[in-house]
Order: sequence, then structure tokens, then C-alpha cells
Amino acid sequence: MSKQRVIIMGAAGRDFHNFNVYFRDNPAYEVVAFTATQIPNIEGRVYPPELAGPLYPHGIPIQPESELTALIHSLQVDQVIFAYSDVPHAYVMHQASAVLAAGADYRLLGPRHTMLKSSKPVVSIGAVRTGSGKSQTTRRVCEILQRMGKKVVAVRHPMPYGNLVVQAVQRFADYGDLDEYECTIEEREEYEPHLDRGTIVYAGVDYEAILRRAEAEADVVVWDGGNNDLPFFQPDLHIVVVDPHRPGHEVTYHPGEANLRMADVVVINKIDTADAAAVAEVRRNVQAVAPQAIVVDAASPITVDDPAAIRGRRVLVVEDGPTLTHGEMAYGAGVVAAQRFGAAEIVDPRPYAVGSILATYEKYSTTGAVLPAMGYDEAQMKELERTINATPCDLVIIGTPIDLGKLLHIKHPHQRVRYDLQEIGRPTLAEILAEKFKP
Repeated sequence: MSKQRVIIMGAAGRDFHNFNVYFRDNPAYEVVAFTATQIPNIEGRVYPPELAGPLYPHGIPIQPESELTALIHSLQVDQVIFAYSDVPHAYVMHQASAVLAAGADYRLLGPRHTMLKSSKPVVSIGAVRTGSGKSQTTRRVCEILQRMGKKVVAVRHPMPYGNLVVQAVQRFADYGDLDEYECTIEEREEYEPHLDRGTIVYAGVDYEAILRRAEAEADVVVWDGGNNDLPFFQPDLHIVVVDPHRPGHEVTYHPGEANLRMADVVVINKIDTADAAAVAEVRRNVQAVAPQAIVVDAASPITVDDPAAIRGRRVLVVEDGPTLTHGEMAYGAGVVAAQRFGAAEIVDPRPYAVGSILATYEKYSTTGAVLPAMGYDEAQMKELERTINATPCDLVIIGTPIDLGKLLHIKHPHQRVRYDLQEIGRPTLAEILAEKFKP
């Protein structure tokens, strides 16, 4: 039989992982291209031969997703694999319709073929949407396990936006490692809070190699998910975070609903700032599709260094980028802080946006009068800096998990918003983890 010719649709994460674990050494298939979306400047590159393996001595081209239909015809493609996350169910099927109309099969690979088995216990944290609160939940889980005397290593969902060969296996133990790997703002947002708490972090491209390195120095491996993707490792305990600020999304987005259906524990986050009716709707949906899950109620209380400095001021709010873009939120923790601490006005930065920041607003029309902290490369970071400094305001409120003032030259006074997970009532994550890992 001739090989099945395959295109993998992705965003420099799940697509590469699916290739590595299912297609790379599989003689029944020939992956002729990746198509890329969501992440700037990914297309036009090559998945390198050093990572693609001996069946691909020239690597695999990465093409824009907009060319998918033409590529199916020109490359005589038999199958298209959908392999990225945080999109509406309808979008997944619109893509399926385009693929089927072009004559190819359309597939989604499931956990059985894509999850790696660890020799150490794995606790995974996922979500139903980007921006639900995975990061603070992961930090909380790591903290609890460390207090139990466990040596914890966190493995983060991939964000390989640079040299893929260099980034195949990355280990982060301190801020110097972030500089060595030339981490983007998005990467730093995920890694720095772990490093601040003394947790080793692994990430990269080749998650089989990453897992073997991580489990060599861990009692427990914690999978720190990205977007609303499924874990790359087979979990012994799967914790999924839902967000009542977007009620209904837990059952209408891919693969977030699959995450929810697989959950051992569901954390209903942000109940301190969400509408009661929205919390009730989310709770009903959780019960309907994941009745086996233990439900934990939680909040993400916010703090700032100087609340008095916010009162009565005109503020520019900078929010976590993916929460506003992939997550389709119009606000985040920064806006909550501005309102709670009495800002006189939230200044709209859109008239002052330049370059790729302006393009981000045009692409993600749901973004409100806040500034997404985009910084996938040095040029974009400079455009973010220019946009901040051009916006007339008294104060910049930084709602990202890191101090942007260390990376950008911000002319305005600025302060950070911090937020951590806080369970409300019982059961708590500490009780659940203690039961899971009891002697």
C-alpha cells in the first residue's frame, strides 16, 4: 500500500507533538506539510530534519493555513489532522467541511495515541478556555505537593516560537535560563511565577525527551496545560478549570469540552467576581457532562502594591495577551483591579497602537479597551513598548503574571496586579491531593 499523505493543521504546539508521537517514525504515513495559524511568524518556516527524523531528511514545510485547500490539491493529500486548541466547535467543523470538499479525510487524534506514559505520578492541569486560571491553579498544586515533601517538576505546554532545534528540550531553573533561550513575553508569563517559587520548569518541542528528563528529577510531574488543550502526558489526576465569566463555553469549545469530560477534579474559578447566575449555569454544565468529577469552588483574589495610587487616576490596562486573543475576553485581572481600586478612567489604547499591535486588534475584534501584552519577538515587544508610551495616562496597570517593566522601558508610572488561587469551602485541592498521595 502507498503511504497516506498527510497535512497537520496546528499552531506550533499540539501539531508538532502529534507528529512526534504518532507520525514521525510511522512508515504508513508521509507528512507533507504543517499549516499554521494563531501564532505570528510561524508559517514559512520548516520543521527541522533534526526533529523530524530519518524519514524526513529535508524537514517538513510549515505553510499558512489560508493555503490549506490549495495544498490539499497540489500535494495530493489523503488526510488532514486538526491539531490546535481553543476554537468553537462550529469552527472545527467548518474546517472539516473545507477539507472534505477538497477531497481529503479529516481526523482528530485522541489521548490513546498522543498521551505519553510517565514512570512517575502525573498531575495535569487543563482548562475549558484560555484565561480560565490554569496558571494560578498549577502554582497552587505545586505548592501543596511541595509542602507534602514531594519534589515537583512542572512541564509546560509548548510555546516554541524560536529555533526549534535549540528549543527541543528546555530546562528553566532561574531567570538566566529565560534569557539564554530568548523567551517571549508569553513564555515568561508562564515560567517566571514557577521560578519565583523554586519550581523547575521544562518545555520545548520533543515531549518524550522532555518527560524522561523531568521524571529523572521529580517525585511528581505536574503538567501545566496551555490554551484548553488536552495533556500530553497520561495523568493520574486530571484537574480542569472552568470560567463563569464565559458561561457555556465549557461545552462549546474544542478541545475544552473533552478536557471537562475527562476531568477528575473541576475547579470553578473566579466565583468572587462572576455573576451568580453564570456560576450556576457552569455548575449545571459540569454536572451534566462530568458527573464523576469532584468540584472545587475557587476565587482568584487580586492584589496590587499601592491601591491608593490607582484611585482617581486615568489608567492604561495591559492584560495577558492570550486571554484577550485566543480566549476572546475583553478584560482580565487588570480591569478588575482598576475598577476595584477606583480608577477614574480606563484609557483606550487602540488609537495609539502601532504595527503588529494594531494588527492584533484588527484580528481579534472582541478585545476591549485594554492592551494585550503581545511579545512573540523583539520587534513586537518594541511595538508594545511604543504603544504603551504613546497612550496618555497617569498610570499603567500590568495585569500579566510578570513585571513588564523589567522587559520594556515604560515611561509612565506602573504597577503589577497579582493573583493566586484561593479555594472556597470544601473540598480543597490540598485535601484531594493528600488523599491521592497518601502513604
